[in-house]
Amino acid sequence: MSIVAVYGSAMPKPGEAVYEETRRVGYALAKAGYAVMTGGYNGLMAAASQGAAEAGGHVIGVACLALERARGVRINPWVNDVISCETMMERLTVLVSQPSAFVTMPGGLGTLNELVYTSELMRAGDIPRRPIVCYGDFWDNIVQDPNVGQYMHSSGWGDLRFAHLPEQVVEVLHGGG
Repeated sequence: MSIVAVYGSAMPKPGEAVYEETRRVGYALAKAGYAVMTGGYNGLMAAASQGAAEAGGHVIGVACLALERARGVRINPWVNDVISCETMMERLTVLVSQPSAFVTMPGGLGTLNELVYTSELMRAGDIPRRPIVCYGDFWDNIVQDPNVGQYMHSSGWGDLRFAHLPEQVVEVLHGGG
């Protein structure tokens, strides 16, 4: 079974529009036969996990024991399998190396780090090129123009695709949209 990692903010709550859209993304991915991998905690990680679980899908949470100790966070209840990592670096390595595709929902510096790290490892040839879907208008001003400055490699964003509705994500992953 192919795995799709869903990156996103830990802050949104159930009922918020972005939470519900992310839940629908997780649902669509699971219905398409993908296992869903997230950071395993709350916010949009929980939303994607919940949606995938509601669709009868398999949910993998990548935990960080140092984060749990420091912030008291716990794995969300929709996770079937937990991969426990001691550090954030180990966690990031798992989130980037194991999936066959990625969906980047709105988020903060951690989400941006996941997106940039994934893109850069592909550009450098450290990991195979795989699709990355940036979801929603949130990313438009951040990554739409690959020629932002003279030091930005245009190939750095070459694997990015865009979706603006939960139902489009699977289509975009499959090369449509």
